[in-house]
Amino acid sequence: MKKAVIKDFKEAVQDLGNLQDHATGLTTLAVSISDRRHRADVQFIRASSFNRAWADAEKLLAGAPQDGWIRIEVVHAIQRLPLATVQQELVEMSRMNYWRRGISFDENFHTALLEMEINGHEFFKPGKDHKIGKTPSATWIDYPHISKYLKRRNGSLEIDIAQAQQVWVFTTSGIFSDGQRIWHLNDSETGEKGIRQLVNPRQELRDYLVQGETFLARQIKDSGQFIYGYYPGLQRILSSYNSVRHFSSIYALLEAVEFTGNVADLAKVKDALQWGLQELTLTKDDALFAVEHRKQESDEIKLGAQAMLILALCKYQEVAHDETFFRQAHQAFNGVVAFRQASGQFNHVLNTDLTVKDAFRIIYYEGEITFALARLYELTHDEQVLDAVKQSLDFMVANDYGRYHDHWISYAVNEALQILPDNRDYMQLGLKNVYSHLAFIEARDTAYPTLLELLNAAVKMTDIIKKTGNADLLEPYDLIRLRRAWKMRAEHELATGAFQPELAMYFYAPAKFVGGFFARHDHFRTRIDDCEHFLSGLINYYNNTY
Repeated sequence: MKKAVIKDFKEAVQDLGNLQDHATGLTTLAVSISDRRHRADVQFIRASSFNRAWADAEKLLAGAPQDGWIRIEVVHAIQRLPLATVQQELVEMSRMNYWRRGISFDENFHTALLEMEINGHEFFKPGKDHKIGKTPSATWIDYPHISKYLKRRNGSLEIDIAQAQQVWVFTTSGIFSDGQRIWHLNDSETGEKGIRQLVNPRQELRDYLVQGETFLARQIKDSGQFIYGYYPGLQRILSSYNSVRHFSSIYALLEAVEFTGNVADLAKVKDALQWGLQELTLTKDDALFAVEHRKQESDEIKLGAQAMLILALCKYQEVAHDETFFRQAHQAFNGVVAFRQASGQFNHVLNTDLTVKDAFRIIYYEGEITFALARLYELTHDEQVLDAVKQSLDFMVANDYGRYHDHWISYAVNEALQILPDNRDYMQLGLKNVYSHLAFIEARDTAYPTLLELLNAAVKMTDIIKKTGNADLLEPYDLIRLRRAWKMRAEHELATGAFQPELAMYFYAPAKFVGGFFARHDHFRTRIDDCEHFLSGLINYYNNTY
């Protein structure tokens, strides 16, 4: 790496401040270097001054590739704790992978681990009975795994870390460079910790969305089937599959292609649609149904998958200007009729003989199908489709569906108002749907992409309400608060759910995951539907903001 670049790194690190522990007189640096193909090599450096520590850091940086990913952190706020205290804290953690501090098993930092070394390797593992969102994580320390890693990283391991009585926990401030520019890393105790501080949110969001489109398109195999997902911390590829997520990911990818203008990927999208139609649908008379193949149970037909099939077919025609699947879109609507009840409600799951399996499965389905039908009407102008949209929304109004604060209901209302711009009942439904959930949205500390999707649709809806002369409906609601939460959620989702290089560098095959999105609380799971929700939410935020 060039000396001029290393000099820039030094200045950026000095700007961080807090370079020396005044209790010990020592400076501790952690230098992480990745060639983008392999996990970062991490080295801790301790010296009696910053300049002496930096001299050792320079030696490491001199051998780094010019386009390598470099992360340099200053260690501070070091605190000695009984190991038993840390172990108890881990047991009580509600979510796996939410240990957010570094730890050393010796005072001299020979056995120190950064937070992302711990999480990237899953050195701290959840208990076998942990159920995500339902039970404490019961996290425990995998000493053999850590010991093996430290021997490889350091060349030797002089202590038995499992026998340590005390540990030293710490936090850091740092910088990251991709070889082109330098970012300061967020060092707050929030979900954004350890991720770049946005300098130009508009450009940086757009840059990542371009990478996101590329990542999702790359998951489509030659057959047209998606690689369903990964557990990056466990180096595992997910083997299950889901018809809802297949078609919904196609829809989101089409939104992304429309955003980036990368029409070359439309051929892959078409392959994915054709694979889905061949492998994940069945036809009865002139009705087309999305079908869920289940390994140990009988196949079933889900209303949500039917909705996503319609959305994908409509969006493909809109973006590709290709009517190849126009007939299938009509046939899919014919399939929707089999789900309808006289009340305007829908049965949620059918058996393959079209008998009812589950009248109700999950609240998402009503909003999904109504949104899909509104999109289909805009394409076909078929009055039967419009009647189905009205019946569904009228049922939601009559049964107070606004209390469910579901993002698909917001999508459905917002889309219906493009067609029926004066329906005040639908407007009130949409307003309650978001404002009944706003306090939760504001307080949520984790990545939760459907919250941004909910806000996107809600903000658009308030504009329609004002534009159509119905602003009196907005008087009980705080629009400033809504838009503030909207901006906050968008930047929070990018910081806490995107596989930026400064995070990806601690996982296997780092470059493979950049452009993807993850669920930290599930082994940093990166699944096609994770990408779908993040992409849709962030693209719609960008389009309505910039």
